[in-house]
Amino acid sequence: MNNILRVGIIGATGMVGQQFVRLLENHPWFKITLLAASSRSAGKEYHIAVSNKWKLSSSIPEYVKNFVVVDANEIAIIKNSCDFVFCAVDLSKEETIKLENSYAEAGLPVFSNNSAQRFAIDVPMIIPEVNSDHLELLRHQQKTRGYDKGFVVVKPNCSLQSYVPVLHAVKEFKPQKVFVTTFQAISGAGKLLEEATELYDNCIPLPGEESKSELEPKKILGTYLDGRIQDSEIAISAHCQRVATSDGHLAALSIKFSEKVSEELIIKALQVYEPVPQSLKLPHAPIPCITVFTEPERPQVKLDRMVGNGMGLAVGRIRTCPLFDIKLLALSHNTIRGAAGGALLTAELAYKKGYL
Repeated sequence: MNNILRVGIIGATGMVGQQFVRLLENHPWFKITLLAASSRSAGKEYHIAVSNKWKLSSSIPEYVKNFVVVDANEIAIIKNSCDFVFCAVDLSKEETIKLENSYAEAGLPVFSNNSAQRFAIDVPMIIPEVNSDHLELLRHQQKTRGYDKGFVVVKPNCSLQSYVPVLHAVKEFKPQKVFVTTFQAISGAGKLLEEATELYDNCIPLPGEESKSELEPKKILGTYLDGRIQDSEIAISAHCQRVATSDGHLAALSIKFSEKVSEELIIKALQVYEPVPQSLKLPHAPIPCITVFTEPERPQVKLDRMVGNGMGLAVGRIRTCPLFDIKLLALSHNTIRGAAGGALLTAELAYKKGYL
């Protein structure tokens, strides 16, 4: 583990790209060597390219300020400058697939923050604490697509990060049905709270998010079998809405189990949960993965979204449900854990497992 890998950020000027830049500063295994974006930003120094759209509360890190932004379509330049890339572009589905696959064909592993390839049958969709074994699908992908060292792996929708690990942590009780309502921060739309005038005195339904919340967990919680993933049979019904919070996606869950459960059993299972990234001590693995609150008014978005430096999950209000078995609240930071941090943790896992 002594080799430092060269990293490119594709879509480096957007909010998620900015989080990648921040999280990768002084990383023990990875070093940013290239920042890429659209042709509008290409040729500009990074601090100039983001001067009017820097979204983070911290300043632009000094170590990248003078990087000259490269056009994301300059595959040869990117290949020669990087060992792998993180991709967080704002393109159509077709354009995203074409771009990501072009990197993989050129021999670059791609850790995608985009939704375009989440349901490709040979592309693993990873939450590192839940389905680290799904990385095995990458060998099958390389073989069938004819890739050498390149591959594409994706992270799921940001709102899932708060509660899918919870379902995995209590899998011994066999969750069967989930009713979930998500309350999603405005940064999920790439905006600051003060820019979101549409949320003043308002709560906006997100119908496009609901199918993601219902279908993506079935793949994530599924079983890897001989070059394919067999979806989980868990049934999920979701309501999703945008609310007037800056960061942090909150989920309210009611869960039906096939095994007998109690509040005490669920709390204990969550408290002792130590999945693969934590056992491997990956640099961005929060310890503990899940912080369990017993206070009746926690978790709260403003107080708890930065648990585990924004990489952890905050869970509380665990109680008996009169319709199903257990209901609870789960919270995660959407642009750290849900976006850039989730992809970074996946890359750390892939590195430790020998895929990079």
